[in-house]
Amino acid sequence: MKNLAVLFALLVATTAPAAHAQGGSTAAQQQPPTLASVLNIQYGLVEQQVMSAAEAMPEEKYSFAPTNGEFKGVRTFAEQVKHIGFANHLFFGPLMGEAIDAKSIEENANGPAALKTKAEIVQYLKDSFALGHRAISEITPENAVIPLPKPVFPFLSTRLAIASIGAWHPMDHYGQTVEYLRMNGIVPPASRPRPQQQQSAQPKPQQMKEE
Repeated sequence: MKNLAVLFALLVATTAPAAHAQGGSTAAQQQPPTLASVLNIQYGLVEQQVMSAAEAMPEEKYSFAPTNGEFKGVRTFAEQVKHIGFANHLFFGPLMGEAIDAKSIEENANGPAALKTKAEIVQYLKDSFALGHRAISEITPENAVIPLPKPVFPFLSTRLAIASIGAWHPMDHYGQTVEYLRMNGIVPPASRPRPQQQQSAQPKPQQMKEE
């Protein structure tokens, strides 16, 4: 993404401690990164991209699904967003004490059917990312790869594995929501030029030569 580096810098700036305190030096005040903090920064990048797309689509377009091409049976935009939230609970919920019924995963994969409005769906997505952040915050070098006693799926058998899939899975569906947005004439927020980029893209006025 065009603004990925800028977004990463902003996240680092908001999560890092103050560089200076009264009478202190940068080296003395900065805290070294931890496994959890690095994973949470990466997860935060994902959250920013996905949330911005969910918020960009107008409510009347939440029922949109492509039809021009091989799109039979694909999820609507609302179902894409709810699926991401559902998967976040599927991945991180067991680490935070949530009970997951493995037998009902397929039928519930599109998220809670009771969520109808954009506001409800966006809040569900936001809460699911907050759950992920809390679970990631408890990952340490000591427990990262210790096998979990009852993983929902074999590929979710360690905390590190969950953090990994929890970061790339939303981006899979983010790519699909980007297409939905563009099909409706909406540029995804993460792909929009920043003000300084717009200024730099404008042609500079020619200077008059002195006679």
